[in-house]
Amino acid sequence: MNREKETDERFMRMALEEARKAGKEGEVPVGAVLVSGEDVLARAGNGPIALNDPTAHAEIRAIRSAAAQMGNYRLPGTTLYATLEPCIMCAGAILHARIGRVVFGCRDPRGGAVESLYRLLRDERLNHCASWTGGILEGECSEILSGFFRQKRIM
Repeated sequence: MNREKETDERFMRMALEEARKAGKEGEVPVGAVLVSGEDVLARAGNGPIALNDPTAHAEIRAIRSAAAQMGNYRLPGTTLYATLEPCIMCAGAILHARIGRVVFGCRDPRGGAVESLYRLLRDERLNHCASWTGGILEGECSEILSGFFRQKRIM
């Protein structure tokens, strides 16, 4: 396995931990980790229900936390790991924060804004683009979501 893939899987496992925590709290189990090189700047899980905030997606929460920590709303050269392909709102925040790279686990055919429905991170009409890699630990990321919704249907 190459070094980049090993690194991507290591940080995606951290994002999966955040997703599991969110799921235990009744949130849709999505997790995100924002890194600079090998340094973790922020980790977060989904929180819209508990926070009564429709913008409290894992990615947004990680971006907000890292920006506060760095004292800057721009986060160039960073990589955002998310268990689910970012939505339109999160992709917009990624671009505004100037995040350099996004790595996600499973695709979101109903709301994905990286490759599934939209390709916002590579839209050259916008003033920033970000590279991305999808499908990292895709099975695990997909199963955590499937299991959550399967359990909801049983209840």
